[in-house]
Amino acid sequence: MNVSILTLFPELYQPFLQTSLLKRAQEKKLVSFSLHNMFDYVEPKQRIDAPTFGHSSGMLIRPDVIEQGIDEAEKQFGKSFKIFLSPQGSKLTQHSAQELWHKVASQKHVMLFASRYEGIDARVEQEYADEIISVGDFVVMGGDIPAMLLLECLLRYMPGVVGKEESVTLDSFSGAFVDHPEYTKPVEWKGRVVPEVLRSGNHGAIAKWRQEKSVELTVKKHFDWMRSCLLTSEQRDLASRYIPSHYVALMHTGIVLKDGRIGTTSITSIDVHDIARSSATYNLKHYFLVSPLVDQKKMIQDLLDFWQEKEVGGEYNSDRHEAMNRVIMADGLADVIAAIEKKEGKKPVILGTSAKFAPGEPRMISYHDQEKVWSHDRPVLILLGTGHGMAEQLMKQCDFILQPIQGFSRFNHLSVRSAAAIIFDKWLGFALQK
Repeated sequence: MNVSILTLFPELYQPFLQTSLLKRAQEKKLVSFSLHNMFDYVEPKQRIDAPTFGHSSGMLIRPDVIEQGIDEAEKQFGKSFKIFLSPQGSKLTQHSAQELWHKVASQKHVMLFASRYEGIDARVEQEYADEIISVGDFVVMGGDIPAMLLLECLLRYMPGVVGKEESVTLDSFSGAFVDHPEYTKPVEWKGRVVPEVLRSGNHGAIAKWRQEKSVELTVKKHFDWMRSCLLTSEQRDLASRYIPSHYVALMHTGIVLKDGRIGTTSITSIDVHDIARSSATYNLKHYFLVSPLVDQKKMIQDLLDFWQEKEVGGEYNSDRHEAMNRVIMADGLADVIAAIEKKEGKKPVILGTSAKFAPGEPRMISYHDQEKVWSHDRPVLILLGTGHGMAEQLMKQCDFILQPIQGFSRFNHLSVRSAAAIIFDKWLGFALQK
């Protein structure tokens, strides 16, 4: 395979291509590289770029320059598979890198295009691109470093480039879990000691330790990656051990009412049933119904007595019995926090929810910020409001506030049971990639 690189700065690639595994791959004649300078395709003192149409700032590389570069490279090495580096492209992940390698593995000629300035005239990509790749949700000053990164990522899959195939197949992001920590001599360094199990010679214990550490690191640092993978039931059970205990409280007190006053709302049996089922699905340990109203609590307790009794509700519907067993009545938020602290030995981190977006709110987090919350090493309590939302007094007790659930419409009036299911899924559910 020959890889042609069309760039403004071919000198950047010389040390890169003559280093480490890429140098060795060339020596083995597994791959060759050719560098093509865009300035070679314009007359002396002629510009390779031009202003963008539409009164925008910045300059674009002219399409005729790219055309000449492609023609020149394909005269030498034959028709090419063309990959453009662009922030508008598909994001590079381990999954997409594998798929891309399968596309290029049989190609004799691959071309990479490293743009500069504001990029390349859009018609070039429309005309030529077989793939458009972004290396991440950020912007750099040019496409050369992304091109090098892509080469490092792709060519690891070429047989013979990496000495041990195991090094590729077992690497971080090649499966559901990232690598476990590795250690070498000396045994003690700066007061830190290599774990005893790794020095024990017990291969079974070492394998178990490595698997557990791999899963723990993935859950705590790369939860989004893990839940994008299809896990076996055993992997799912193992991962769940490292997810902090989660609880939910449906607040019926300290609520903004329709007229703007702060008060108490009524409990509805459908909210009890549906949020209990969602709690069981996403493995929330308990679902607290919070109301100080005696009549309301008695009505709901009668319902719970039926469903939580194994010989009654359990016989009638075992799945509903399992879900409803997570439901607990509480008078106020302080009682919920005390119950969790008694069970877990730590006070929970409280995640508030709201239908209102608050720009500039420092506590607001996204549904990808598990690491920020879980790094506190405490259980997590999700607060749900009823009525017109939780009063300011409740919101002030939240450590973080989850972003509102929003769709591509202006309607924003979900039932709390629907919102609960969506929140649990976005925070604790899987988001599988193909």
